Amino acid sequence: MEIITSMGDNPLPTAAILFDFDGTLSTLRYGWERIMQPLMLEMIVGDETPDGELVEEVAEYIDHSTGIQTIHQMKWLAEMVQIHRPDASMPADPWWYKAEYNRRLMIPVQERISLIESGVKSPDDFLMMGSRAFLEALTKRNIPIYVASGTDHADVVREAEILDVAKYFTAIAGAPQGQENCSKEAVLHQLVTEEALSGGQLTVIGDGKVEIRLGRELGARTLGLASDEAAREGINPIKHERLIAAGAHAITGDFLDLGALLRFCALA
Repeated sequence: MEIITSMGDNPLPTAAILFDFDGTLSTLRYGWERIMQPLMLEMIVGDETPDGELVEEVAEYIDHSTGIQTIHQMKWLAEMVQIHRPDASMPADPWWYKAEYNRRLMIPVQERISLIESGVKSPDDFLMMGSRAFLEALTKRNIPIYVASGTDHADVVREAEILDVAKYFTAIAGAPQGQENCSKEAVLHQLVTEEALSGGQLTVIGDGKVEIRLGRELGARTLGLASDEAAREGINPIKHERLIAAGAHAITGDFLDLGALLRFCALA
């Protein structure tokens, strides 16, 4: 674990933890960027070959928007389509693009789920290394564990159950159906207000800058997971830089060093 900003000599023990899901715990959706980028380029230019400037703009937007709800990414796409193809009979509704993106994304996701259901793979083959041991250690210490994700709520719940981790969570909050509410912000504010926790009692863990920035705004302890989702361990240098820029107090690539994780959370 790399400590970027010290929490001081006597930090408050963690009283609740908020995890992001995709890319933080689950790798079922690994490679989503390779689905989204071709979709965006196809919709923006149609049958034409996109120029290098557009390819770079789309790639930069996807990188910049990682962690937000998919519908907001699709709103950007819908606007780009209208700018580049105003005379084409392309939908203006971002929910149409979201449905098409989800259709394409669920092809590889369902293939991975089928490997688990058939017994060819185990749930742990699609979890970041050390995830289950860390979740079990938190559960033994009676730490409430929350999950918030920009993925559709029903899909997050289903995938958490398939990976056999739903049992560890006090609550799961995915993107509400047909709404643009930020589930991560809602859960964090609920913990601070309804559960009467101070920011220093919260720990936020995620691989995206959205949850890290929200955590910092509320005074929470933040752990950036610079996950290499293909290997399920080690550091992804792109995420590493992104999470430092977002203000993560510490960076790790996986959950294998349980002792360091518990010390960071002031639980050991």
